[in-house]
Amino acid sequence: MKKGNSKVITEKMIKTFSLLRHKIIFEAPTISDFMIRWPALFNAAQINEEFKRVTIVSLESTFMAKLDQCAPQIMTLTQSKGGAAGLKIKCIKDRLLENNTADVRGEAANRCLVVYLGEKEEDLFVEYNLESNLAKEVMKIAIIGGSATIVVEGTKVLEGMDVPRSCALLMGVIYALNLSYPKQLKYTFEVFQKLFLDLDGQKASSKVMRLKCSIF
Repeated sequence: MKKGNSKVITEKMIKTFSLLRHKIIFEAPTISDFMIRWPALFNAAQINEEFKRVTIVSLESTFMAKLDQCAPQIMTLTQSKGGAAGLKIKCIKDRLLENNTADVRGEAANRCLVVYLGEKEEDLFVEYNLESNLAKEVMKIAIIGGSATIVVEGTKVLEGMDVPRSCALLMGVIYALNLSYPKQLKYTFEVFQKLFLDLDGQKASSKVMRLKCSIF
């Protein structure tokens, strides 16, 4: 998107913010219907803008800075996990960390974090070769051809990004569209919200508070 076009879209989104929030909260349209009626919202720049309008927090810069800060501690902490979860964490590290870039370290930290919290990595991340398989997914980060795609209600919402960034933008999509966190990933999304985005951090569950004390 050209810079000038992005500025115009942002200005229009600001003007229609109240109407947009009313429709989201009171009408709860489907994602596919929303993309038809409000297509300008569904790009990374506007998700960031919408998140800031709702929370006053800068989405990607806050999330990614905190993930970068916490990743080494998360990787060290998750090594202590035993049993099946410990084996799963070891497999994640062995699979990903052959290519030891910042993006891959962030992906490994997020994946290991899910398992460490007692949740299932595959409930958030899924590998796909055929896009037709996405229709059954309620909320997932699908890895297609080496890049991440955010899928909500079987619809591709955002695509063509790395995994750490997709985690941040998925939080933005959830807030922008007033969606609920998946119940099977409640601790993972609590960490994303309260530790990585500093939103209601003092009201964390005991499990997430223990994690916070261990990595900060």
